[in-house]
Amino acid sequence: MAEERIHRRLAAILAADVVGFSRLMEQDEAGTMALLKGRRKQVLEPLVAKHRGRIFKVTGDGVLVEFGSAVNAVECGVELQQNMGTANSDQPDDKHILLRIGVNLGDVMVEGSDLYGDGVNIAARIEGIADPGGIYLSAMVYQNVKSKLDLAFEDLGERHLKNIAEPVRVFRVRSGDVAVPTSGKVGALPLPDKPSIAALPFENMSGDPAQDYFADGVVEDIITALSRFRGLFVIARNSSFIYKGRAVDVKQVGRELGVRYVLEGSVRKGGNKIRLTGQLIDVSTGAHLWADRFDGDLEDIFDLQDHITARVVGAIAPRLQEAEIERIRRKPTESLDAYDHFLRGMEGVHKWTLEGSNEALSHFYRAIELDPNYAAAYGLAARTYVQRNAGGWTTDRANEVAESRRLARRAAELGPQDAVALCTAGFALSDIAGDVEDGNALIECALELNPNLAWAWLFSGWANVSLGNADAAIERVTRAMRLSPQDPQMFSMQTAMASAHFVAGRYAEAISWAETAIRQRPNFALPICVRASSAAISGNIKEANKAISRLRELDPKLRLSNVDTLQTWRPEDLSRWIDGLRKAGLPE
Repeated sequence: MAEERIHRRLAAILAADVVGFSRLMEQDEAGTMALLKGRRKQVLEPLVAKHRGRIFKVTGDGVLVEFGSAVNAVECGVELQQNMGTANSDQPDDKHILLRIGVNLGDVMVEGSDLYGDGVNIAARIEGIADPGGIYLSAMVYQNVKSKLDLAFEDLGERHLKNIAEPVRVFRVRSGDVAVPTSGKVGALPLPDKPSIAALPFENMSGDPAQDYFADGVVEDIITALSRFRGLFVIARNSSFIYKGRAVDVKQVGRELGVRYVLEGSVRKGGNKIRLTGQLIDVSTGAHLWADRFDGDLEDIFDLQDHITARVVGAIAPRLQEAEIERIRRKPTESLDAYDHFLRGMEGVHKWTLEGSNEALSHFYRAIELDPNYAAAYGLAARTYVQRNAGGWTTDRANEVAESRRLARRAAELGPQDAVALCTAGFALSDIAGDVEDGNALIECALELNPNLAWAWLFSGWANVSLGNADAAIERVTRAMRLSPQDPQMFSMQTAMASAHFVAGRYAEAISWAETAIRQRPNFALPICVRASSAAISGNIKEANKAISRLRELDPKLRLSNVDTLQTWRPEDLSRWIDGLRKAGLPE
């Protein structure tokens, strides 16, 4: 008898599940199931019908839905998140139903009313890494909806998904009505109690995409200059740069970042000539407070940046004295070639990849060669070695640790008034170099110089974890999160929070923050370790074993004897951490 032919079709698959379902069930099993059934009938099913979808599988906490159109699937997902948010407003915080949603477009196998295959599996895996309240899309879905829906998207790059052979490029829906802060709470961020601003990436008008790094570096320096004013609240570069290459609604930006003012601009670089333009917008009214153009030779770049900074400060905080404007002005180097390599190095750091770190080190060393007194270049090179250690990319750890320490000491020596040099040097010393007290002191100096520097607050959080000051660490990392609420490297902040709660012995909170970090960066070993150790100490050996299995897949050479290289702990915290990992099943 001939084998029955498998029926296939192309379909858009929406996968959704409930965040923290086990916790909700433990609190109130009957009440949670009743609430879920009510939401399914009152919210989910009407929306699926409206957008011409079909529910083909329901689990206790999840659902799979088929659509004939990627547009219909994404529109349904957006409305589903909006309506769930509205329904949550009538419930106490501990009973909120938050969903993660993943959408994929692909080939599926049909068996009766059920669907199978990679088209379904990829949707489910993408949903598994989504933010609470968020919607993640595969590249195929993004290509089909990007010009058809009034939504903004963030490219999260390629992700390795469990049991999926090839990496999948993932995009996040960034609509102001959908985006959820990484804390998992829905809604616009409140405005600070002082003038608040986000400087968006300046448009590269040079006609050469290879000059993007220069345009990015110019606005990054303007952000740094603005952030030195204690009378301002300035959003960090990593959060404002998620809007790069997108047409944005400044009012939406204001809601998502929690700021009153937005600075936009452009850079045109040709030969030895440069033109900077800037416009400052009050997002509450949409009014332009000023717009101007600045022309000069390339040698004038630092003066042009200072002009824009002074105009912004004068427009939104006129009570700040001119003396303070003069105080924050600086020329980091006399060598424009060194400055160019520094900007290229920064571009590599922000990639957070092995290749990016290699590029960064190459450019930072070249900047140092051109200007041996360039403090920030030494500091960023030292910080890059920390990044390599965290990512598991070191090739000769002993030499890299020694070099990081050397670079950090030199950065601190050359840049006693440079907050970036001090905080990156301090982080390198307190992290892989193990000189925690000295490193923390440098970071504190950086915060005195620049209280708006999100990096410094995060590095201070990590240093306080190493010192055993859990509550201080949480307070510092919380400040970093507010200064950079949409940071693509939020996983580092979440991991620091997980580590701080571990130090405090709050294992449930440690597991929760670690799981959030893992969803953001599935291949980051440190939060997996925190999760495994915390679960084992809490008595959940099955969950701990599962985490260790994933850890061994990532790094088969990791052992109890070398796991301390991932993070610097107090001796008592390290002993407890390793004890938990031993119970979880990490070999000696």
